[in-house]
Amino acid sequence: MQKSQRGQKIITDHGPWGFFFLLAYIGAAVYFIKLSAGFWGVLLALLKAAIWPAFVIYHVLQLLNV
Repeated sequence: MQKSQRGQKIITDHGPWGFFFLLAYIGAAVYFIKLSAGFWGVLLALLKAAIWPAFVIYHVLQLLNV
């Protein structure tokens, strides 16, 4: 994100978090691909790797009765 202040540019960088999420996605993709079989199974595994955090949050909130 870039903000202008008195003619100067301030750049905020969130690179380390992006790298962490990339590693989490790769780890989840490897895990789900090991469990899959066939071309469509691999595609489904890649989709699962992208959305698994949503399932985790859903189940945590369900356990907390929220």
